[in-house]
Amino acid sequence: MDSFTHFNEQGRARMVDISGKASTVRTAVAVTQITMNPATLTAVKEGRIGKGDVLAVAQVAGIQGAKKTSDWIPMCHPLALTGVNITFSDNGHDVLHIEVEVKTEGKTGVEMEALTAASAAALTVYDMCKALQKDMIIGPTMLQSKTGGKHGDFQREDHRKP
Repeated sequence: MDSFTHFNEQGRARMVDISGKASTVRTAVAVTQITMNPATLTAVKEGRIGKGDVLAVAQVAGIQGAKKTSDWIPMCHPLALTGVNITFSDNGHDVLHIEVEVKTEGKTGVEMEALTAASAAALTVYDMCKALQKDMIIGPTMLQSKTGGKHGDFQREDHRKP
């Protein structure tokens, strides 16, 4: 494994210089889930949450989170994203799954953007449903895969979905 590159010669944090890196097509897929009472999941799916369409708002929040990742995570570079897709599925009982795919053509990867988008979407679901249920559980949140870049592709080997 390469040494960490986020430290300068004084041992202080720095934003990595990516100016010499080649631009490549890069993708990342992150997943998370929210466990909730079956009645809460049913209310979400049937559009019976008082704050509005939970999944539509969570989708927009996730996209916004991907776009604003460098504002939240200090050492992330601002990126021109070429695509963000968020999908929702559920286990038919008490778990809402969130999957995010982020794409760009650039000099650095989009793993953090995918993870941030998944987290923002999940937090938005929580926010919109908390009047019904405060003990929802978010996570685990994880990177499923990534393509492009110097370190090549990554695919979670256990194919675990949260």
